[in-house]
Amino acid sequence: MFEPPGDCPICGTDVPLQAKACPHCGASHDSGWNDEAGYERLDLPDDEFDYDDFLKEEFGGGGRRQRKRRWVLAIAILLLTLLVAGSFGLRLF
Repeated sequence: MFEPPGDCPICGTDVPLQAKACPHCGASHDSGWNDEAGYERLDLPDDEFDYDDFLKEEFGGGGRRQRKRRWVLAIAILLLTLLVAGSFGLRLF
């Protein structure tokens, strides 16, 4: 029977001293450190999961709107800098 610390007998990840379960696959003393405690019950994405596609679906492709936001942010930071400098009587130009 496996007892931490050491390498998890399921996935090989280092399990620290006094750990209740493997930080990577979830196998534990209660499950007997067996394969059934592994990935199947974690509801992880399939191997076919494409992270780039996920980002595009969730957050859009970026593009024109994202570039516009960057310009607005840059102008806002510049104006704020000028305002703060002016309130301290500093001359930047």
